[in-house]
Amino acid sequence: MTLVNDRTDAATAHTVTAALRQLLDLLAAGAPAERLAGPASDVREWGVGRAEQAVVDEATEVAQEIRRALDQHRRREAELAALFDTAGDLAALRNLDAVLRAIVHRARTLLGTDVAYLTLNDPVAKDTYMRVTDGSISAKFQQLRLGMGEGLGGLVAQTARPYASADYRTDHRFRHTPAIDDGVGEEGLRGILGVPLRVGERVIGVLFAADRTSRDFAPDAIALLTSLADHAAVAIDSARLLEETRSTLVELNTASETARAHSEALRRAADAHDRLTDLVLRGGGVDDVAHEIATLLGSGLAIHDADGSELARVGTDPVAPSPQGVDTSRTGGRAVPVDGTWVCAVLAGSELLGSIVLVGRSDLTAADRRLFERAAMVTALLLLLRRSVAEAEDRVRGELLDDLITAGQPGSHRDTGSLPIRARKLGVNLTRPHVVLVLDAPAELRSRLAGEAARRARALGGLAGTRDGHTVLLAPGHEPGRLAQDLAVELTRSVGVPVTVGAAGPADRPDLLPHTHSEARRCLDALHALGRTGDGASLTDLGFLGVLLGDRTDVASYVERVLGPVLDYDSKRGTELVRTLDAYYTHGASLSRAKDALHVHVNTVVQRLDRVAQLLGPDWNSAARALETQLALRLHHLARYSAPPR
Repeated sequence: MTLVNDRTDAATAHTVTAALRQLLDLLAAGAPAERLAGPASDVREWGVGRAEQAVVDEATEVAQEIRRALDQHRRREAELAALFDTAGDLAALRNLDAVLRAIVHRARTLLGTDVAYLTLNDPVAKDTYMRVTDGSISAKFQQLRLGMGEGLGGLVAQTARPYASADYRTDHRFRHTPAIDDGVGEEGLRGILGVPLRVGERVIGVLFAADRTSRDFAPDAIALLTSLADHAAVAIDSARLLEETRSTLVELNTASETARAHSEALRRAADAHDRLTDLVLRGGGVDDVAHEIATLLGSGLAIHDADGSELARVGTDPVAPSPQGVDTSRTGGRAVPVDGTWVCAVLAGSELLGSIVLVGRSDLTAADRRLFERAAMVTALLLLLRRSVAEAEDRVRGELLDDLITAGQPGSHRDTGSLPIRARKLGVNLTRPHVVLVLDAPAELRSRLAGEAARRARALGGLAGTRDGHTVLLAPGHEPGRLAQDLAVELTRSVGVPVTVGAAGPADRPDLLPHTHSEARRCLDALHALGRTGDGASLTDLGFLGVLLGDRTDVASYVERVLGPVLDYDSKRGTELVRTLDAYYTHGASLSRAKDALHVHVNTVVQRLDRVAQLLGPDWNSAARALETQLALRLHHLARYSAPPR
């Protein structure tokens, strides 16, 4: 009996030992908790004693506790790994969207939910909008915007506290809206957990995990989602800081480029200043300035004076400055674009000295524009210098002219012998024939007329000055009347008011110039008296008045000018046209009395007068022409019977 009992006890101990060994093997193999109850069931079937059964049951409970602890550790390990992976994503932040998608996906995976999503606050619209979703199938849900305090997410965003709902559809703790309920209903969500995304004390969004079935979210799930939300907030804030850093770097680079460009512009400006200053100090002219600026700006250039006359041109065809562009530049004091060119007024204070036209550069940088305007300033300086030199030279020329036209007169103490020498130094050869012109304009514009006359005198190679309130011009030439007419037209246009010009000459000796000047002055007075203000003429052009006013009367020239064609006709053909004219006027322009005096038929008189009309012109018998013709006939008779007048 004792032996049987011993054998039974040994079998029971073996069974218990085998059950305990099986529990350990199941734990080692990671078997699920339900399989850990198997060894206890087997021992119960074998019918072991109560004490042995209690040992196995206790061991099973310990194994299940170990199993639960291992599962919790594994889950925690997975959660920590996910958090570490998220931290790694943040450390290697390249794309914010990719990081947020990874965080939302991990939240869905770790919490085992159907959907996970993230919303961000819009401080302008004062609501929160959907930013990232994972597992969502509803377009309406993906486009939801939640007002602050609306729905579960709006309440989380407003209060900065996590909220969970086992079944959102029937949970009346939250403020339901049609838009939110429609989106959640279309997505089919019921259990929802939302936690805030916080940066410091500021809420920037909400991270959600949701199931399409009812679910109570455990504290561990809330803690895990909160950790992921913190990571997402860090990612968003880091992205914001990174973007700000990038923007700052871009601004710094822009500022650096601006400073570099400004430095380069200053260097170019300094170089241009040095070159232009050196040019002025070396006595360079407007042509030199034009070449320098054209080289610096790499374009064509033309410089004009105030009247639009070209002074210099480089690298371009002739181009006229736009009057409107010059006026705009003059008003604003800056270079202005005009039809693909740039125009800059050349100013001395408010006085317009000229303009510069830049071609081939439709766009100018600010630095090049300032350089162009600096060129206008240098050009103004050169034009002022040139004008000062010209004014000084004009004064010398005016003094010489005054001495020439007053030489030999009472009160004149000038050395007349030095006059030709002084004239040669100024490029005037007094041995050549010269004409004298006296110019007149309204008193308020006589100074301007004097300046224009001086400019014209330099162009003609003559002299200009002022005498007795009138401008006097001495120029080489043989045709005083034609030059007077040309000057009257030109100066009237440039001065802007009628300019009257009386001329006389030519004089081929300096001692004749005073008399020539007096004659030109009388011619000017005659033009005014005849109402021909704004015209130009010599005494010869005034007809018999010229004969009467001239103190060196050339009767033969006058007769030739008036009767020349008729005299030539009689001389070549032996006709008596001059005799017929004389008889016609002597008898009061009567054809019948003229034919009696000539002893010819009246038709012969008519035929002869028709021939005169062909020779002298159809207006030969007008009042003015008739007076001229009768005076010429009298002088012609005098010349035949007396010595030629001196």
